[in-house]
Amino acid sequence: MSIKSDNRHLYLQVIDHLKKDINGGEYKEGEKLPSEFILSKKLGISRATLREALRILEDEGFVTRRHGVGTFVNAKPLFTSGIEELYSVTEMINRVGKKAGTTFLSSNFEEGSEEELKRFNIQEKEDMLVVERVRTADGLPVVYCLDKIPSSVLPEAYQYSEESLFNVLEVEANRHVAYAVTKIEPIGYHEKISPILQCDPETALLVLKQMHYDDGDQPILYSVNYFRADKFSFHVMRKRV
Repeated sequence: MSIKSDNRHLYLQVIDHLKKDINGGEYKEGEKLPSEFILSKKLGISRATLREALRILEDEGFVTRRHGVGTFVNAKPLFTSGIEELYSVTEMINRVGKKAGTTFLSSNFEEGSEEELKRFNIQEKEDMLVVERVRTADGLPVVYCLDKIPSSVLPEAYQYSEESLFNVLEVEANRHVAYAVTKIEPIGYHEKISPILQCDPETALLVLKQMHYDDGDQPILYSVNYFRADKFSFHVMRKRV
């Protein structure tokens, strides 16, 4: 069926048409699209026009093209939000109607490294509570979390058992997380973490490195969270000044 129905550039019509098919369920998540020959013939367009449309759809995250294999529909993100909004991972998952769960990998106190002490503005040696977890949404592993809290914030007698560290800090330390400074790094396959999150080799990860501060501007929690990029999407609102 031809899509030549308006005066816009043809590749823009192709993009809209394929988005409609993907959002309407004609092509399922993870499904391979028809070959370029078949799809261009079906739409009544040239393969060059189709390739340009697929390139833009890949840039927008709708599809992934694998050289010599084909084009596949990407999974829709489980969670999408402005990165300026600060939620715990538990809140992120619950807000989209999924049940947040946790697989605990380790939890213990370790001597803080020189870099860690500097990060927390600590002058003398101090132990850190180090918590390693996998967060799940309806049982699916979606985030690998590595969190560190100085023992001056949470005493070494504390036995970690809660899912949300934000709640732990509120209840056990009377410290409220007011804001965080975040650095985002996209990475590809990670030898350790990708298998833990049950990622395909092509699935990218979004790494959020965050230092959390309390109402008194004191650093109290450092987190390195690895999000499955096919399940989480973040954006930033920028204003002209």
